[in-house]
Parts: sequence; C-alpha cells; structure tokens
Amino acid sequence: MRYAQLVVGPAGSGKSTYCSTMVKHATDSNRIVEVVNLDPAAEHFDYEPLVDIRELIHLDDAMEDEELQFGPNGGLIFCMETLLENCDWLEEQLGDVDDDYLLFDCPGQIELYTHLPVIKRLVEQLEKWNFRICVVFLIDSQFMVDGAKFLSGTMAALSVMVNLELPHVNILTKMDLLSKSARKQLDNYLDPDPHILLAEMRNVKSRWHEKYAKLTEAIGEVIDNFSLVRFCPLNIKDEESIDNILITIDNIIQFGEDADVKIKDFDEPEENGDE
Repeated sequence: MRYAQLVVGPAGSGKSTYCSTMVKHATDSNRIVEVVNLDPAAEHFDYEPLVDIRELIHLDDAMEDEELQFGPNGGLIFCMETLLENCDWLEEQLGDVDDDYLLFDCPGQIELYTHLPVIKRLVEQLEKWNFRICVVFLIDSQFMVDGAKFLSGTMAALSVMVNLELPHVNILTKMDLLSKSARKQLDNYLDPDPHILLAEMRNVKSRWHEKYAKLTEAIGEVIDNFSLVRFCPLNIKDEESIDNILITIDNIIQFGEDADVKIKDFDEPEENGDE
C-alpha cells in the first residue's frame, strides 16, 4: 500500500509552504515524505520534488504556443490534461515502492477541484497504482474572519468534497499571521454555529444580505444539520499544531497500520553467582 495527500486549495492558500513544512517535520521525526509538484506554473518552493510536472510541460509552453494561444487558466487545464495523457511518464517517475508517502502539490486553480473532471481522473489513476489518498483542502485563515466569507469558503470546501469523493481534511492556514483579536474571532468558526454567523451577517447593512437572507440561512442550516464541513487550524510555527494535522491525516489513510509490530528483545538478567 502507498499513501498520498492531495494538497489543494485556492491560489495563495499556502499549499507549497504546507508541503515544505510537512517534509521538514517528517524529517525531524525520522520519516520519509516526498513531494510531487503538479503545478506547471510554480516558480519557487522550499522542497526538492520527487517528481516535477515542469519536466513534462510548463505553463509557458501552453501560453506561448502560437496555435494554442491559451491564457493562464486555460493553460493550466491543458497542462493537467497533458499529464493525464502521459500517465506512463508519471508512473515511471513515481516508481513502485511500498509504503511511499507522497504529497501532491497541486495548482491553485480552484475550478480544477470544484467541478472539472481533471483531478478526479488523476485520483482514479493513483488509486489504480495502489495509493490510499486523503484530500487536504487549504484555505487562508485571513479570508475566514467574517460570516459571509466563512460560508463562501465552506461551500468551496464542500464542492471539492463532492467532486473528488475522497476522505477530506479542511485546514485553515496562516494562523501564525493572525492578530490576537482575529484569532479569537476565528475560534467561532472552527466549530461553527450557523445561527451566530447569520446573526452577525444580519447586523451588516447590505442589500445583498437582506435580499438573500433566506438562502444564506438555508445554506447555514444544511452545513450545521449534516455536519458536512469542519476546519482544522494550522500554525506552521507550532510543532504540536503540525503534528496534530499529520496524525489526523495518517489516521484517515490508515498509515502504519499494516506495519509489523516491532518487539524488542530484552537480555535475561544475569544470575548472581554468590546466591
């Protein structure tokens, strides 16, 4: 069995930082975790990728082609479709080693995960290669400090969950960048009460909120009644926070459960010859 985290989320949510943080934490814990870069537009990251899609195709290749003439969004989709057409290349690059633990650092184009079939097809291919996968959806905590934005981020996370149909962990990143007051406010959203959120939104004078109050309330009730979405906070400067996230994901994908139990041999105590 092989294990993987599919690290997804909007642009700027901290996907590459998350991957480099997890690699460093794993190294300090004597674990081997590798990263696969699936972002053809990536310019810089702090880890050495095991596989890099840019060796197959770069976003500039799609955008500068005189026949294709793609923009950034169309170019990213084209690059991911090119990857799927070259699955043999990806399989060869990944190798075939049991107990692999890989982080797939994905592009920041949210529609790749919310409704397009590209990433879903990639997931199906990875499962054929014996990967047990957990989706890690990242969203910037600085974006989630009021009711309207929280509901928006929650619906994006829910869309990814429905589209990919995999075990799923939602993470609020960049907690270390929040002020104390914003961090205290964010605590209300980690285990949200939609009634409190809706009350906050009603206090905001906005034609939009007034016109669509019933729709917003219905969305909040669905999220609450079915416990569909919860968020885990991540502070990359706190080792305990990092460890909690990793343990949660390891439990979901059952990492280590197939390992043999290690039994330590104890030396028999020497008998005292004087007795």
